[in-house]
Amino acid sequence: MTNLKTATLGLWASLGVTALAHTASAFFAIPETVLTGTRWMALAFFLLYAFRKRSLTTWILISMLVGSEIGYTFPEFAQNLNIFSKIFLKLIKTIIAPLLFGTLVVGIAGHSNLKQVGRMGWKSLVYFEVVTTLALFIGLIAINISQAGVGVNLPKDSHEELPDVPEQNAIQIILHIFPDNIAKAVANGEVLQIVVFSVLFGIGLAMAPEDKRKPMLSFAESLSETMFKFTAIIMYFAPIAVGAALAYTIGHMGLGILVNLLKLLGTLYAALLVFLGGVLLPVALVARVPIKRFAQTIAEPVSIAFATTSSESALPRAMEALEKFGVPRKIVAFVMPTGYSFNLDGTTLYLSLATIFVAQAAGRNLTWGEQLSAVFLLMLTSKGVAGVPRASLVILMGAAAYLKLPVEPIFIILGIDELMDMARTSVNVIGNCLATVVIARWEGEYPPKNDSIVE
Repeated sequence: MTNLKTATLGLWASLGVTALAHTASAFFAIPETVLTGTRWMALAFFLLYAFRKRSLTTWILISMLVGSEIGYTFPEFAQNLNIFSKIFLKLIKTIIAPLLFGTLVVGIAGHSNLKQVGRMGWKSLVYFEVVTTLALFIGLIAINISQAGVGVNLPKDSHEELPDVPEQNAIQIILHIFPDNIAKAVANGEVLQIVVFSVLFGIGLAMAPEDKRKPMLSFAESLSETMFKFTAIIMYFAPIAVGAALAYTIGHMGLGILVNLLKLLGTLYAALLVFLGGVLLPVALVARVPIKRFAQTIAEPVSIAFATTSSESALPRAMEALEKFGVPRKIVAFVMPTGYSFNLDGTTLYLSLATIFVAQAAGRNLTWGEQLSAVFLLMLTSKGVAGVPRASLVILMGAAAYLKLPVEPIFIILGIDELMDMARTSVNVIGNCLATVVIARWEGEYPPKNDSIVE
């Protein structure tokens, strides 16, 4: 946490000093060589800091600073660095299909015991889908209001790998959702077709006899876990890719792109606050949850999630705290783990917001129909990524591929992803804790008969 704060402050402070120095040079005629030398000395200092900390987050932030300086000082050279971000993109694209297949199959077939738990199962799923859908729409509305990506104006050649998007009628759009060949869908990067196949495959697997279901479920679990590790390996290349992408972009457009990043960060935090106050708080009031005591109960696990940017790191403490709060263990043991696959409020809000930011940055004016189809896609693909660092990047890449969007804005987002991850992960934990109490209330098992609600 301290490392992140220090690196982030260093990044923005250095950029601020650069801007002030250039402003001062206009009045005091400071030679450009002096300014450049000062900036590179600052860069050397932060590079030494990164070598000491050896944190991926720190390296990504430092790479933003280095990339910004290279793009500003050597714009012609920076235009040749885009190859590194393209390599990173190709590696990320290899993850999408197997990761979506593995996580969706496990998320569906792995919860086939919902028939045994009966009412609690369908109540949980209904609640999860309603709340996460509201989160998606809040993110959608927020980014359409703030227009944080407007004005980025990516270079024209950033679209060179993207095919033209032909006009389609409603029948063609509906038919395009369903795959006729899963291998072809994977090869062409048709994310929605992969999702539809995976969902149907998961339902079919859940209906299979136990002796036939178990081996395939184990394979899907192993596949998703392997792809998470594969993602972790690729992410070690992220600092180079992010720095190269930012250098390439600034070499074309200047430092103005950083203003858009700050607007995006502010939009996310504002949208999450609206979600907390406009959705979760009314739910808590309707369910007659004691707000003050509930906030005190979940304060520690939420703090853990904020500091570690991992929902799973807070899970054991959250379950323990909810039991002390008065929720029966059988409900906590079912709702909390299920919520970590189906109730990622903060992550789903972020994904809808970030997807439209990418479209705005690309100068693509998505229709409301396209935005709603993206929301539907994210509603399905965002399941099962809690506790997996950078897994949301893979989902975002998939959404961009579905909408035929360029990926350069995603590399830029990655530079501040950790700051956004803190907030969205905390909201994930808050949402799951509240869901557990709500389901307990719905089942008539909260508060316990020997307890009373005290505001």
